[in-house]
Amino acid sequence: MKKGIVWLAGIFLVALLSGNWCAGAGSKLELCSLLSDHAVLQQGMAIPVWGWAEPDAEVSLSFAGQTVKVKADPDGRWQARLAPLSASKTSLEMTVRSGQQSLVVRDILVGEVWLCSGQSNMALTVSSCLNPEQEKAGGNQPLIRHFRVPLLHSAWPEEKVTGSWQVCSPEVVAGFTATGYFFAREIVKELGVPVGIVNCSWGGTRIEPWICPQGYSRVPQLKDLNQRVQAADPSTEAGRKHYLAYLEELKNWIEKARVQVEAGQNLPKPPAVPWIDGDQQQPTRIYNAMVHPLVSWAIRGVLWYQGESNGSEGESYYHKMRALIEGWRTVWNQGDFSFYFVQLPNFQYSDPKNAAGGDGWTLLREAQLKCLEIPRTGMAVTIDIGEAKDIHPKNKQDVGKRLARLALAGDYGRSLVPTGPLYKRHVVEGNKIRIFFDNVGQGLMVGRKDGLAPVEEVPGGRLSWFSIAGEDRKFVPAEAVIDGATVVVSSPGVPKPVAVRYAFAMNPAGCNLYNREGFPASPFRTDNW
Repeated sequence: MKKGIVWLAGIFLVALLSGNWCAGAGSKLELCSLLSDHAVLQQGMAIPVWGWAEPDAEVSLSFAGQTVKVKADPDGRWQARLAPLSASKTSLEMTVRSGQQSLVVRDILVGEVWLCSGQSNMALTVSSCLNPEQEKAGGNQPLIRHFRVPLLHSAWPEEKVTGSWQVCSPEVVAGFTATGYFFAREIVKELGVPVGIVNCSWGGTRIEPWICPQGYSRVPQLKDLNQRVQAADPSTEAGRKHYLAYLEELKNWIEKARVQVEAGQNLPKPPAVPWIDGDQQQPTRIYNAMVHPLVSWAIRGVLWYQGESNGSEGESYYHKMRALIEGWRTVWNQGDFSFYFVQLPNFQYSDPKNAAGGDGWTLLREAQLKCLEIPRTGMAVTIDIGEAKDIHPKNKQDVGKRLARLALAGDYGRSLVPTGPLYKRHVVEGNKIRIFFDNVGQGLMVGRKDGLAPVEEVPGGRLSWFSIAGEDRKFVPAEAVIDGATVVVSSPGVPKPVAVRYAFAMNPAGCNLYNREGFPASPFRTDNW
């Protein structure tokens, strides 16, 4: 009995420490699930495709006039690389052969691919958004394809994930990510090319489980989390020491367990496993199971809608976003692909008399605004389309359009203003403060947003949710006036102002500063109090 227990433990630990735990080796010719019927491949860049076959077997892949031959590794995994392709609406076939086995993947299009990730507001489906019946009826969009990654978490980086592509139609569009679908619809309308959206989202999740180990190691401010992640990874020095100590404890436990079992006694408590255990909220666990199997699939970029579950945070969320973005870019090995995210909308209630604000998600939104310092990022401001009593606002049409605007400007060469006014700088002018903005476009205006209707200018309207403070740091409601491309802020009660805040509240209901392109200004403050 002792020999059997030790042998089984040894097999487990050798696999663990060699990095082959959960490997995808197998004799059956198999493709990654992203490479399946109705897939969309990314145009204009080299396309990695991969799968599994007999160990060391030759694999031949033919597609769009290209034939690529590769050899599977000793575990049976292979990866080929197709040369860049132009966009194609024509249904294409791919044939993969190895020995006597062959697979055919049908109805492949070439266009734009975007990874849609985050928590419940990304997962929210077309059936739960505004005008669902109308949207379903208009869902005959065969150039849009949707791939849903199942909800999984793991202590280990997984190689495989199940799933399949769906061609957009009135019968299936109800189950698509609404934000991703409305984004894709805009891109198809503007570019006329196929769009694939990979829906990798999970409601109620924090950001930590989405971050890969490489991301944690890049951000010094996440030292404590990084140490925990490193200690759970047997490929690191810290992790190896941790696992070797565990092996010694396990060896001793086996000896004691054998003695007690033979004596008919209860087993002693086993040593704690070194890996990160627990539910899906633990660091790296969702990345391991849902994102890692997708890594290397050619994408144009990422759409990210998350933050509610980290809503009590401030600058720490910025550091976690850095880890997320830089980590994913590192493991994808595709350069700094675009990463566009949604700033959290207005929600619940804020007292307009509280001029200082700072309640609820205010600091989280500020951290999101700071994320624009990360190269090739963009932020869709949604402070005007939330719902006070619903953490899942139903207007995802405008969210998708605003994200698409960022992509059209940042990735597809459209000369347009990508978003609403963003605070740039300020100057004190006597008893007033003048605020300068980026993304002014054709000018600033007082606007009003009602449902899905376009933003309307309010002639003679007054700006709301501006406050001002002097050296005493006591904020009071302020008068704010648009002056060309700037806003001038003042209050009779503050003769020597030093700071301004705008919409700096959980729900600044009715905040109304827009550019004439119809996009809202992001909440901001000029101080760091």
